[in-house]
Amino acid sequence: MPHQFPILLVDDDPLIADILERASSSSFPEAFFIHVSNFSDAKKYIEDLEGKGPKIVLLDVDLNDKVDGLDFLALLRAHPKGRVLPVVMLSANTNPGLVERAYSFGASSFTIKPFSYVDWKMYLSNLRTYWHETVTLLDIRHYKED
Repeated sequence: MPHQFPILLVDDDPLIADILERASSSSFPEAFFIHVSNFSDAKKYIEDLEGKGPKIVLLDVDLNDKVDGLDFLALLRAHPKGRVLPVVMLSANTNPGLVERAYSFGASSFTIKPFSYVDWKMYLSNLRTYWHETVTLLDIRHYKED
């Protein structure tokens, strides 16, 4: 059944959202992306979420804002349901200090953004294999009173 795996994508680059949408049609057809482009919109999405939430979060480290992906990760980990939601960090930066900070903030994994469409398809195929087919995820439901 297609489109049964909601993924919250927090990335300021609309091209990344477009690439993920296109590449997922063949590499991860169950996925559908809820795209927000900055910290404020991501925070509002989580605060206003009611009902079934995303299965995982793909979170860009650099949101080209005063606050970054690590700030959103900290906010998410403080949220009652967000602390158990898997967060896959996305970055073009391979600095070991940044990777360490992401894990210390509670990232589930840290991944490097692919540079080609073919590489994005492989990335999504691997994401599907691990997060959709291998691990058991919670079916998180959010209610405003949480």
